[in-house]
Amino acid sequence: MLPQPTPVPPVPARQGLVSDLLAGVGYLGRGFGMWITSPKLMLLGALPAVAVGAVYLVGIVLLLVNLTSIVTWATPFADGWAEPVILTTRVAAALVFVLVAALFVVYTFTAVTLIVGDPFYERIWRAVETNLGNAPTAPERGFWGSLGRAIGDGLRLLIPAVGVGLLLLACGFIPLVGPIMVAVLGALLGGWLLAVELTGFAFDARGFTVRERRRALRTRRGIALGFGAASYLLFLVPFFAIVAMPSAVAGAAMLSRDALERSTSASAGRTA
Repeated sequence: MLPQPTPVPPVPARQGLVSDLLAGVGYLGRGFGMWITSPKLMLLGALPAVAVGAVYLVGIVLLLVNLTSIVTWATPFADGWAEPVILTTRVAAALVFVLVAALFVVYTFTAVTLIVGDPFYERIWRAVETNLGNAPTAPERGFWGSLGRAIGDGLRLLIPAVGVGLLLLACGFIPLVGPIMVAVLGALLGGWLLAVELTGFAFDARGFTVRERRRALRTRRGIALGFGAASYLLFLVPFFAIVAMPSAVAGAAMLSRDALERSTSASAGRTA
């Protein structure tokens, strides 16, 4: 029998963006609570993050070592400028480049880790669903079927990630406020992408498409953003991301139930 997390009731409807964002962070906090109630299960969920994180850590080190050369190559237009202006421009460009790269690192780290650790994360999701009641019966796909589903979803969700990255890159050229805008928008937009990615188990088991998943999460947009942004910021810390990954999967399962109930209620209200 799988270890069961502590029962977590859905978060009630709240008023105000700030309270919704905090409620979303609360879902992630409840996911961390499973390290106390189900430590063995969560430790299994951390193993894929360790393997994938080691590869990404090497890539991050290589990026930082070659950052000066990359920025110089990307800003040839500044070669003839005065020295202080060149330095300021290239420092800002380096900061923007790192922030945009962080979005892709966090997002692809999540997608790849979910693919590699699909059986482990499905067990975490199942434990939460079973404890909350009325757990769906996920279709039996087998290893290759599950792998194909995970890769397919990842590719469908990669296109918006590319769009967000290009948007952030463009915002980075705005004088003075560019890097700040990139940092804030990166956390919010990257957080939304993570919320959509991490809730895949619950929605797939109920036969929802990616488009329907996004539509359901929009009924809890503030809460989904709070959950996703908090996950995004924690995933930026390489070693802490190992512990945060299974916690985010557990929290996403709880968030999914909230969004599904709200979406069903909204649909029932429209048809009444």
